[in-house]
Amino acid sequence: LLTIVDTPGFGDAVDNSNCWQPVIDYIDSKFEDYLNAESRVNRRQMPDNRVQCCLYFIAPSGHGLKPLDIEFMKRLHEKVNIIPLIAKADTLTPEECQQFKKQIMKEIQEHKIKIYEFPETDDEEENKIVKKIKDRLPLAVVGSNTIIEVNGKRVRGRQYPWGVAEVENGEHCDFTILRNMLIRTHMQDLKDVTNNVHYENYRSRKLAAVTYNGVDNNKNKGQLTKSPLAQMEEERREHVAKMKKMEMEMEQVFEMKVKEKVQKLKDSEAELQRRHEQMKKNLEAQHKELEEKRRQFEDEKANWEAQQRILEQQNSSRTLEKNKKKGKIF
Repeated sequence: LLTIVDTPGFGDAVDNSNCWQPVIDYIDSKFEDYLNAESRVNRRQMPDNRVQCCLYFIAPSGHGLKPLDIEFMKRLHEKVNIIPLIAKADTLTPEECQQFKKQIMKEIQEHKIKIYEFPETDDEEENKIVKKIKDRLPLAVVGSNTIIEVNGKRVRGRQYPWGVAEVENGEHCDFTILRNMLIRTHMQDLKDVTNNVHYENYRSRKLAAVTYNGVDNNKNKGQLTKSPLAQMEEERREHVAKMKKMEMEMEQVFEMKVKEKVQKLKDSEAELQRRHEQMKKNLEAQHKELEEKRRQFEDEKANWEAQQRILEQQNSSRTLEKNKKKGKIF
């Protein structure tokens, strides 16, 4: 069962201050009804009338979002899944519509408005569908209760002098994408996000504000009524900051260790070089000493050999003289 709640007259007043409050009150009232039903003893029959999605129609001005559009979506984006739509898209040319879409998405990002995030899956076909929807955001739609005959077919659309704008023709508007998304492809995800995120935020704020054992927790409202998502985001930021700090400290320690290691290597290299030079000098000194000893030995050897030759000559001379003397005697 698909229930649609209209908000006629929204933004039509001269003073639109707090014109979003009735919508917020209605969403909160449905959350409150569901919370009360959860608190009952018999919970077998729990009608779920929570608002799963808000279709916010943007006037086709071609100039971007109005201040009211921005303020409304910022007030509601923490309470409901917002899907922005361009109303009466048949008043814009295709080029104007495309440019208008880009301008709207740019302003949504600039003002940090949280619109419904289409989930990604492991299925390539589903991811293609999601990408197609994302590329066409905000969806441009055309509405009509008139049935017109076009080329022998009865279609819902608007008749103009230049032709027919068909509601269910994907080339004319994005109505079929919106319809398929709401009642086929993303209905369950819209319910899951509402239940797990928006309702849990409301429930946490509500339970945190309850008086317990005579102590009014509203005194600590600033701390206890914090949205679980906001608290998780804050914890995530703290964790990221802590990790960055640890990473920087580890990098500093690593750099210091590297510098120490490099310095040790340089010192070791210098010591080895010094030892090498010292050993080289010692070897050169030993080599010189050995050369000197060898030279002395060669000199001594030459002197000894010279003396031996002289002695041999002297002995030879003496032997000859003796032999001569013996010859004279005989």
